[in-house]
Amino acid sequence: MVDDIDREILAVLRTNARMPVSEIARRVGLSATPVARRIERLENEGVIEGYVAIIKDSDTGELDAFTEIRLSGGTDTRELEEIARRVPEVRQYFTIAGDPDGLVRFRVRNVDHLQKVVNAIRGTGIVAGTKTLIVMAAWDRAQVIEA
Repeated sequence: MVDDIDREILAVLRTNARMPVSEIARRVGLSATPVARRIERLENEGVIEGYVAIIKDSDTGELDAFTEIRLSGGTDTRELEEIARRVPEVRQYFTIAGDPDGLVRFRVRNVDHLQKVVNAIRGTGIVAGTKTLIVMAAWDRAQVIEA
């Protein structure tokens, strides 16, 4: 169970997952040992699934794109997960209420690569239609690093 102190710790980790435990402890008003135990428990319980490096897309030349997916009639939305797991460019997928049925986030090298990935998704036989949006700029609250 996640309590208020855990939520504070998680908020700090969202801003900087490499922050020393001693600094996290100072920010949440505990000593380092109980904070380290709480972080370990949150990891073991799967609340914290992992830590990642945030790479500036503009420095790699890669693109992020979202594709709305409309499934063919009678298709179970769980099949979207199967497609997403088979396509290495998929970073996230969501099944959503309403129209469309799903949303997929891709990371691709360029527009030509995006075209090939979207065509592969369309060619699965369960996709009735797609609409793709290329990300021009992004801001993510979870990626803001405190100074």
